[in-house]
Amino acid sequence: MSKHTYKQAGVDIHEAAGFVDDIGPLVKATQKKRKLANAFGLFAAGYDLSKYNQPVIFTGCDGVGTKLELLLKHDLLENAGKDLVAMNVNDVLTTGADPVLFLDYIGVNKIVKRQLSRIIAGISEYLQDCDCILAGGETAEMPGAVMEGMVELSGFAIGAVEKKHVLNPAEVKKGDVLVGWPSAGFHANGFSLVRRVLEKEKIKLDSKDAASLLAPTLLYHKQCRALKKAGIKPAAMAHITGGGLIENLGRIFTKRGFGCHLQVPFWKNDMAQKILRHADPKDAWNTFNMGIGWVAILDAKHVRKALKIGKGAVVLGVMDKSGVVTCEALPE
Repeated sequence: MSKHTYKQAGVDIHEAAGFVDDIGPLVKATQKKRKLANAFGLFAAGYDLSKYNQPVIFTGCDGVGTKLELLLKHDLLENAGKDLVAMNVNDVLTTGADPVLFLDYIGVNKIVKRQLSRIIAGISEYLQDCDCILAGGETAEMPGAVMEGMVELSGFAIGAVEKKHVLNPAEVKKGDVLVGWPSAGFHANGFSLVRRVLEKEKIKLDSKDAASLLAPTLLYHKQCRALKKAGIKPAAMAHITGGGLIENLGRIFTKRGFGCHLQVPFWKNDMAQKILRHADPKDAWNTFNMGIGWVAILDAKHVRKALKIGKGAVVLGVMDKSGVVTCEALPE
């Protein structure tokens, strides 16, 4: 009588091991400026913090959400990897920390090396850009638990910073200025609403439309580094994700009685506007980034320098004592 095997159950451990070997160069490419500590033979990754005097570490965990379904449908797998990195790394950047380690979790029905390698390639590219190490991860082959053709994605970012450089939102005060930087699109939030609009309004996407609508989430490490280099320490920074400007900014200061009225530039993005035409306006402000992916709250004396950092920096508003965040879109 023959015995049952793991492979017959739908899991090929040799294929999984081969995949790890295949992506080795992509992993090593993220270790040019930072290195793991005594990594060989361990089952976890370490990073040496001895160069810091008083290190504080920050962690973040996020995924790509339902945008992933459209990325798979339109064969934009590299974008999925980039989104995964940016959604996590940006959250860590809001604290004032530098991203040092990143781990990924990928769950599939069956390992398809070429598909997964393209996702890892996107992860690796973005991590190289922000000098963050791809320290490890987990690729789980789970027939029956993950539908065929689908991929589960989660990411985990770890940042480190000197204690004296940690941002403190309690320092936000009346008269501080909110400076925003543009997004590349909807990033990786609100896609349940985007998908509903596409379906209900029967909007078809050609390859150009898909590339625009599904552009990867921007990384904002360059803006953070430039602010630091210019001697500017914001009271707080916000990564504008689900909940839009209202929720992501509101969580920083409204409970302490502060607020602001934001004047947001018209969003010059054709695909975004095509979706927004069919979305409830109030709901859109509470769901999407509306063209602003990153906001720093600065002392007014630093605004002129901050506006020279990156492309498209704009003053959005000034902190007041209203206790609420309100937004209006400026005319085109």
